[in-house]
Amino acid sequence: MTPATNKDLLRRFALSDEELDAAVADAMGGLATSDVDQLYEDSVHDFAPNALIKGKVLRLVNEDVMVDIGYKSEGVVPLYEFDDLIAPEAGTELEVLMEGMDEASGLLLLSKRRAERLRGWERIVQEHGEGDLLSGTATRKIKGGLLLDVGGVAVFLPASQIDIRRVPDVNTYIGRDLDTKIIKIDRERMNIVVSRRKLLEERRNTLREELLKTLEEGQVCKGTVKNIADFGAFLDIGGVDGLLHITDMSWGRVNHPSEVVKIDQELQVKVLRFDRERNRIALGLKQLEASPWEEIEKKYPMGSRVTGEVVNIMPYGAFVKLEDGIEGLVHISEMSWTRRVNHPSELVNIGEGVDVVVLDIDKDKQEISLGMKQTEINPWTEVEERYPIGTIIEGVVRNLTNYGAFIEIEEGIDGLLHVSDMSWTKKVSHPSETLNKGDLVRAVVLSVDTEKRRVALGMKQLEQDPWQDDIPRRYGPGDIVAGRVTKITNFGVFVSLEDGLEGLLHISELTDKKVESPEEVVNPNQLVDVRVLKVDSEERKIGLSMIGVPQHSHLTEAEELAEAAAANPEAAAEADADGADGDGADAADADGDGDGGDAGEGDSAAEAVAEADAADSDTADETKAEAAEDSDASDAEAGDADTSVSAEEGADEDGSKEA
Repeated sequence: MTPATNKDLLRRFALSDEELDAAVADAMGGLATSDVDQLYEDSVHDFAPNALIKGKVLRLVNEDVMVDIGYKSEGVVPLYEFDDLIAPEAGTELEVLMEGMDEASGLLLLSKRRAERLRGWERIVQEHGEGDLLSGTATRKIKGGLLLDVGGVAVFLPASQIDIRRVPDVNTYIGRDLDTKIIKIDRERMNIVVSRRKLLEERRNTLREELLKTLEEGQVCKGTVKNIADFGAFLDIGGVDGLLHITDMSWGRVNHPSEVVKIDQELQVKVLRFDRERNRIALGLKQLEASPWEEIEKKYPMGSRVTGEVVNIMPYGAFVKLEDGIEGLVHISEMSWTRRVNHPSELVNIGEGVDVVVLDIDKDKQEISLGMKQTEINPWTEVEERYPIGTIIEGVVRNLTNYGAFIEIEEGIDGLLHVSDMSWTKKVSHPSETLNKGDLVRAVVLSVDTEKRRVALGMKQLEQDPWQDDIPRRYGPGDIVAGRVTKITNFGVFVSLEDGLEGLLHISELTDKKVESPEEVVNPNQLVDVRVLKVDSEERKIGLSMIGVPQHSHLTEAEELAEAAAANPEAAAEADADGADGDGADAADADGDGDGGDAGEGDSAAEAVAEADAADSDTADETKAEAAEDSDASDAEAGDADTSVSAEEGADEDGSKEA
């Protein structure tokens, strides 16, 4: 059987014109054609863009909700504009905003959200004006502040108007319901600006007036943390802000207020101070609890040994926590008996447990002095026993000062070697003239002061004092000696007689003529022959004179030859060799008696030396006699010299020996 074609089907089911007109008339209910045209015109409207229109939900097509708004074509509303992405049931009425037409599909573009915002804007403008209260939810952050959702309408809240104080992070307000006050409405731009700060200030002023009438010091009240700084937290205690300082948060150590309080946290606090003139209130949190310092003397009596934890280290010492709220200071000087501590971190670290002894308690200032070294035996109590006076020690030069050198006797025990105890004869101006840092030296213990923890040492005491026997024996009054000018002063000349030994040649003893200045007679570094006038062993002084003493004698010549030999030892050795050869030849040829033992020149030289020595001896004896007779007169003339040298040397040698 051949399938029926479309034309065949149409022929089979086709209606005649009479039958079709009858069916239409029945469906129209007897309406005339003109009436039908009017009904169509009434149901179809032309809508301008941004107009609010009511419509009915038809169906859901993919991600669009089809809506009949009575236009020639249907409109579409995106599904995401509905709550929870759920389309309402067919037939549900809703208000939408006409945005335009999609030319490709011929469908109208509608928006449910914009319609709600427009209706909300109209409602707010109709019901509210500038200065009215408005509540909304902070939805997101934008440049300059926050957006609040007020019944679907976005309202702007500037960052400066969020709170009374500057808000460090506006994101903390997102999602919160905020009460605000309208400060501006721009109808043309459909913009509303609100302020929470103005509302808070008004409320605070009202509460402030009521609170200030009843607020008293010592009163306990409730407060809300509004702001946190490094030094404390600001609390709103009913329209008035008070400062809870970091030191009043806890009896224990608080490094930052955020360790104790949080923003918007409610606390019970105590009013510590109230300045009515400046409206400043100091609050306390720890004062609500008993102070751990109340019975501090009973818990930690002086001299008791306790264990604590190092919680802070400063250049001057370490703070040790004995319990929450109780800390004591171990001063750097109380850390070790012997060790030189430059910084407390050399001995302790934060978080480390240490044993300490309670040294002192000041309850009023809430201060405890602690000691670490007191937990050990003081080695200085045994120093006097281990190093009695006269003990010879060996130590290393640890440090040099202007007045002496510190010698390390043992670890932590130093002794002071004063400059005046370094040499019997040499005047030491600075210890570096004799010692260097790190040198190993021998010294004698002169004294021990246990209380001041000092040990006095001496180097010169290792030898006998030459002023007691040696110098008086070698330099007697009347002796003629050679020396070199080392220093010229206005009152005379200092002459070096040997290494470390000087005598004073007073200006009155330079010549029998009157001179204004010693430079008229002598020059620095000049070799001179002098006569010893006086040797004072107690004052350690030698008085000299040039009057009547011939200069450039064999003494000074011998001194010059010795210095020349020291300066050029090779030339001196050659000269001695040549002299020996010449003397040997003369000795072999000069005498003809066959004994081979005499030499004329040699005998002559020997005799000349002997005669000169005899003459010098006689002269020396005569001079000693004269010096003995003139001793008192010379002492009188040299009185100024003795006084001057005593003043100079005394100032240098009698300085303080204490470190």
